[in-house]
Amino acid sequence: QVQLVESGGGLVQPGGSLRLSCAASGSIFSIYIMGWYRQAPGKQRELVAAITSGGRKNYADSVKGRFTISSDNAKNTVYLQMNSLKPEDTAVYYCNAATKAEDDYWGQGTQVTVSS
Repeated sequence: QVQLVESGGGLVQPGGSLRLSCAASGSIFSIYIMGWYRQAPGKQRELVAAITSGGRKNYADSVKGRFTISSDNAKNTVYLQMNSLKPEDTAVYYCNAATKAEDDYWGQGTQVTVSS
């Protein structure tokens, strides 16, 4: 079992920045990839960014050049640095961890609102 706890959401003006954190605990040795997803009202959940245990990263086209995913293995934490935020980035952001056994774990979600 893997437990994920997110933090760092909030209200920010367009053009502003936020950093989300996702702390993992439990069977973290089994994690192969961690990612951030988001879900806006009335829309499907979508992948924002992901990082593998080997450090490979990928991003949704809509956030490339603005968002950066990183990890601190000593703290078992994954971060999502979000810069140049736009109103369309408003959503609930979820942390996800997937294991090599294809088990999926989700955090509780954190709200990000971009509005003036």
